[in-house]
Amino acid sequence: MVALAKAREVLSSVGWLSRQPPEFRSEVLRRSSLRRFGAGDVIYRVGDPLGGVYGIVTGAAVVTMAPGATIPRLFHVGMPGSWIGEGSFLTREPRRVGMQAAIETWTMYLPLEAMDQIASRDPLATRRFIKILMTNVDILNRAFYELQNPDENRRVAAALLRVAPLDGTPIPVSQADLGIMSNTSRKQVNAALQRFAAAGWLAKGYRTITVLDDRLLRRFLEAADC
Repeated sequence: MVALAKAREVLSSVGWLSRQPPEFRSEVLRRSSLRRFGAGDVIYRVGDPLGGVYGIVTGAAVVTMAPGATIPRLFHVGMPGSWIGEGSFLTREPRRVGMQAAIETWTMYLPLEAMDQIASRDPLATRRFIKILMTNVDILNRAFYELQNPDENRRVAAALLRVAPLDGTPIPVSQADLGIMSNTSRKQVNAALQRFAAAGWLAKGYRTITVLDDRLLRRFLEAADC
């Protein structure tokens, strides 16, 4: 069980909300409620009706994308501090991405109606909510750029760094998941992880990966551009 005070503390210290003015941050947290999802629970699917935003407190959420009528595919893994679901507020259209709990996950949920009410009273609120979108666009841009790297080892490193939390929390991804995120085969992912583990940059667990030294892993990734 996650206490409400702890949830507010987490989201006030990491991610989009932590970078917003104190009054706005307090209003968002006051209007948000805790929601728990078990491993594998669908939070929402592509095409679902309008809804609010979810801030991840503990656990992790798999984000899937499906342009048009295609089958949803894994794109990203949201970790604590991530906020997802802003599209409905900005477009008044159904969900464009899907979201599913990878493991037991606690979130703070801010309903669409509450977002509207905050925006009606604060002329800068919409701009602040748009920053959620821009944070997620930055992730998309970074992924597009990094997937062009011809070196599969660096594509795997890049995928890990996109989702790795700063506190060394294990990332709940399988080698198959990481292969999708890095556009590499499972064999290539396994070889890359073995190499990174031998260097002391990460530790592998059952369906989890923990980045132990993001500085050296990032140095390896950036060396490709030197």
